[in-house]
Amino acid sequence: MKAIMVMFDSLNRRMLSTYGCDWTHTPNFTRLQERTAVFDNSFVGSMPCMPARRELHTGRYNFLHRPWGPLEPFDDSMPELLKEHGVYTHLVTDHYHYWEDGGATYHTRYSSWEGVRGQEGDPWKGLVGGPDIPENRIGRNIFYTPHYYVNKEYLSRGKPCAVQTFDLGLEFLETNREKDNWFLQIEAFDPHEPFFSPKEYGDLYTHEYDGPEFDWPDYKQVTESPEEIDHVRRLYAASLSMCDRQLGRVLDYMDDHQMWEDTMLIVCTDHGFLLGEHGWWAKNRAPYFNEVAHTPLYIWDPRYGIRGERRRSVVQMIDFAPTLLRYFGVKIPKDMMGRPLDEVIKEDSPVRETALYGLHGAHICCTDGEYVYMRAPVSEENQPVFSYTLMPMSNASFMTERELKTAELTGPLSFTKGMKVLRMQFFGRPKNIGIGIESYQQGTMLYDQVNDIHQLNQIKDRALEERMIHKLIKAMKENDAPEEQYERLGLLEYMEHLE
Repeated sequence: MKAIMVMFDSLNRRMLSTYGCDWTHTPNFTRLQERTAVFDNSFVGSMPCMPARRELHTGRYNFLHRPWGPLEPFDDSMPELLKEHGVYTHLVTDHYHYWEDGGATYHTRYSSWEGVRGQEGDPWKGLVGGPDIPENRIGRNIFYTPHYYVNKEYLSRGKPCAVQTFDLGLEFLETNREKDNWFLQIEAFDPHEPFFSPKEYGDLYTHEYDGPEFDWPDYKQVTESPEEIDHVRRLYAASLSMCDRQLGRVLDYMDDHQMWEDTMLIVCTDHGFLLGEHGWWAKNRAPYFNEVAHTPLYIWDPRYGIRGERRRSVVQMIDFAPTLLRYFGVKIPKDMMGRPLDEVIKEDSPVRETALYGLHGAHICCTDGEYVYMRAPVSEENQPVFSYTLMPMSNASFMTERELKTAELTGPLSFTKGMKVLRMQFFGRPKNIGIGIESYQQGTMLYDQVNDIHQLNQIKDRALEERMIHKLIKAMKENDAPEEQYERLGLLEYMEHLE
């Protein structure tokens, strides 16, 4: 058995021809839909990047118990379990967060891995004194801006990071395609911002623009002009077309070497991206609208031969680990809450009633495929919120001194394999790094997922909301949500009623 996962970052399903977009150039995604089962109700789980990757490894939600951070000592890791059972696992990636404090235990779970440097604010090449930065970009509230301008100068002279990443993936295939029992994860940071791609892709979306440099939106509400919004969307589209071209290289290779007969293919993303819709840029500070939460997903399973068909069942990232473990004949650990997608692929039989998703300390959202419910905290203080971890890291640093001073041992929790963990108060993240939590101000929201997929009209229906609240509570209980989460969201009265 063999399997390939192609994972993009910030891939917006609304921009793909498969999901109805008629102006972007994505012929290989169109080609992909003809070779796979296409999922119409795939949703994020834990936001953003590394929380999603913890779900990929562990098959359970991250965001209910902690923010961004490394794999924990008690975590089950799908690539490591495969490796322990004789399946060779290899990661190629340009996702630089793997090499920071908050991602440092993921890539080492694979049998081998290769990394490409230079994306976004990766502190890659050294330049004493720093680069020249356009005046309109100085002092912006984004990650490590100076490094981007250093990286951009080097990358403009050679291959984009995404191309290098797929080069390495194809090198692995060329070396190992005739061997058996391997899993290859090709993971591209693109089309994540900043939107930087070669001219040949920009030429697909020619437009007049004479405004300031603008290829990296802040995580904030939109204040830019319609011309600037259109400009960013076209830059994103160019990056997307670059990704489409790289995907085509994998499809070509599978065609040329008859790999469809014995190789699973999963093409997915960690989350989408807001490009001005609902008056917001990017992710994390806005509510989890469908542009971010409703994700593209394609799966080819050679055992079932399902191609060119759509699937309506609700699925998530937590389902990928058990799906791959079952595919390779490895026992699924009891702590994995995701479900193998075999029956969904074969005949669209659902694996869950309700999917949960969100960011630690923000809205907790749920969907049953018919409605989306985003539950906000009931007080501006947005407390209590605690983190449960043995790895007190976040993003590129340790957790804050303020948080660590509240730490105490607690547990064990149901999934920590008898280990006690640190329980510490979570205060959110500073807004100047783009992950400010404003869920209370945004409020609770309810949308019709079938008839209002663009989420333009909030539903005000008390009976329907209570029905979704019951589904939310049930799913939270099934996934061992800490008690304080119910208090923070004002759900205690409903729990008493249910009991």
